[in-house]
Amino acid sequence: MKTTLLLVGKTTNPHLQALITDYQKRLTHYMPFEVQVIPELKNAKSLSEEQQKEAEGKLILQQVDSSMTLVLLDERGKQFRSVEFAAHLQHLMTTGRNLLFVVGGPYGFSKSVYERADAKLSLSEMTFSHQMIRLLFVEQIYRAMTILRGEPYHHE
Repeated sequence: MKTTLLLVGKTTNPHLQALITDYQKRLTHYMPFEVQVIPELKNAKSLSEEQQKEAEGKLILQQVDSSMTLVLLDERGKQFRSVEFAAHLQHLMTTGRNLLFVVGGPYGFSKSVYERADAKLSLSEMTFSHQMIRLLFVEQIYRAMTILRGEPYHHE
């Protein structure tokens, strides 16, 4: 079983990217984990929001196969406390299916991506930039793995 974080567009802030890379390396001690990037759309400014979502949606769905559990990071998704998320992640991992978590573009996901999704996850009721949420999510995956292993990273 492999866990992948799929991003629309590269992380442009070098400080955020360094931290994401740090957590990504830490995670490889617990699970096969990778970050994949779908390139940003060319001429996106000439497209409407809906056209951008549709074009990005096609690119996202090209990365999904039937053996994957697709989880969208979405403001309308289910929220968990860290310990609850760890338990949820453990449940997802026991299915034996590859996990694909997706951070969409600035306007969210197309209808077809929502229809294919197995779940939606929200990290907060607050709104974060698509750049920032990448770091927050990889840290939460790392935190979940340390919780599951009983390691002292998380304090409750």
